[in-house]
Amino acid sequence: MKTIDNISFKNEKALIRVDFNVPLDKTTLKVTDDTRIKAAIPTIRKVLNDGGAVVLMSHLGRPKGTRENKYSLSHTISVIEQLLGQKIKFADDCISPQAFELSSLLQPGEVLLLENLRFYPEEEKGDIEFAKKLAQHGTIYINDAFGTAHRAHASTTIVANFFPNNKKYFGYLMAKEVENLRKILQSPEKPFTAIVGGAKVSDKIKVLEALTKVADNIIIGGAMAFTFIKAKGGNIGKSLCENDHIETALHFLNQIEIKNAQSIKNIRVILPVDAVCASEFMDSPNNSVHDITDIPTDLMGLDIGPKSIQLFKDILASSKSILWNGPMGVFEFSNFETGTKEIAFTVAEITHKNNAFSVVGGGDSVAAINKYNLENQISFISTGGGAMLEFIENGTLPGIEAIESNTYQPV
Repeated sequence: MKTIDNISFKNEKALIRVDFNVPLDKTTLKVTDDTRIKAAIPTIRKVLNDGGAVVLMSHLGRPKGTRENKYSLSHTISVIEQLLGQKIKFADDCISPQAFELSSLLQPGEVLLLENLRFYPEEEKGDIEFAKKLAQHGTIYINDAFGTAHRAHASTTIVANFFPNNKKYFGYLMAKEVENLRKILQSPEKPFTAIVGGAKVSDKIKVLEALTKVADNIIIGGAMAFTFIKAKGGNIGKSLCENDHIETALHFLNQIEIKNAQSIKNIRVILPVDAVCASEFMDSPNNSVHDITDIPTDLMGLDIGPKSIQLFKDILASSKSILWNGPMGVFEFSNFETGTKEIAFTVAEITHKNNAFSVVGGGDSVAAINKYNLENQISFISTGGGAMLEFIENGTLPGIEAIESNTYQPV
């Protein structure tokens, strides 16, 4: 893997694609969660400690090609300076004459932050000329933004073509993501259990299909489980269901049966057996537990029930590799967080007890791990939900291929 470990950045100017798409307070526009900025610091420090200069580029929010102050990366400056322990320079544009002047005058040990890349529509379009201009900011390109590596945008993919093979690398964060995901998907210790939750089958069906090639157990939770239950003939009441994907769910289950019957690979797909239900989609303590195949018509399932939790725990108990993406229920409602909470604690426990290798990714899954202070009890926490899912589907990402490719076009 093309990491920066054995590279000297002395007198080099590293153009680093970071992911500073951090949440800001709507009123003060101050950073409310600096996790993504913290994750980029080791790579930045490596370049600076070697005697190089750094030009940082990132997006923030979805300004859709127009300038809006609430999406300005200037709001991140104070946090970057605090975490890095030094002052940084800021260019209020990413490809203006002023931006190029600032980067050209940058001295070893200095850091320049470019303004939001998405102020230009060319960024998301993967525009070649835009990428070519960005490339002029550095002598070496480093991609350390795994969260956007599944997008073939100008700064995440196209820009790498303007750097020779020995001048483009993965940053520490990116390398760690690729290494850990390849480990669990290409050579997992068995048994390997994948836990997939979330709302929609349509969002996860390709992930589920990809996991059948490597996982021994696939646990399905969250609202997407109801589409599978209905496909099997169950009554799910008012529970969320993608009716136009019932055939998709049924086909997936049938394919598993065929593979198992032919002994191609023995795969267990485990669905919830009960659900915590309520009459409305709200955080109400007025709820009841029902068999997931026989939910009353006036109720909807909002979390997995106690029998499902125990079933999932029993399967996880013997696992040596665990991949978790997606909540088990409406995790943001305190009355329906139990399923997700129990899975979080179980994954952490099995990681320690079985010396298992665990990978957790996806917004709510990671939020659960963080909420219960379990981050130090998980083998690896991925920083990119969408990127992680696409990596599972395809085994690679546009941002990864751009670094590993020998394609080179001089600026």
